Amino acid sequence: VQLQASGGGLVKAGGSLRLSCVVSGYTFSRLAMGWFRQAPGKEREFVGGITWSGGSTLYGDSVKGRFTISRDNAANTVTLQMNNLQVEDTAVYYCAARTEPHVTRWSGASPDDYAYWGQGTQVTVSS
Repeated sequence: VQLQASGGGLVKAGGSLRLSCVVSGYTFSRLAMGWFRQAPGKEREFVGGITWSGGSTLYGDSVKGRFTISRDNAANTVTLQMNNLQVEDTAVYYCAARTEPHVTRWSGASPDDYAYWGQGTQVTVSS
């Protein structure tokens, strides 16, 4: 399974960015997808996840209400729309995939729950 993330960049606080992750090598509609981020010196943090069908999403507390995850199973793509970005959102963002269908706080919100990872894309938010 290969994951290719893109869309990172530099943005001012209050601005928006849209990250995309294209998946190949597996039936995309049988992968639950997650987004994580890691800032320098910090642990990898759960940003959000989406189930196989896209019918359910889960978000980390720090991004809830600002970030939105969606997926297009026909295009093998998962997207992270990030609005009202803050300086503390600065990190490398990773997309990840798991073969289990669900994303819940007990299964799918930890990096250990994901077998496949993209290369990461840098998001930098300036004040």
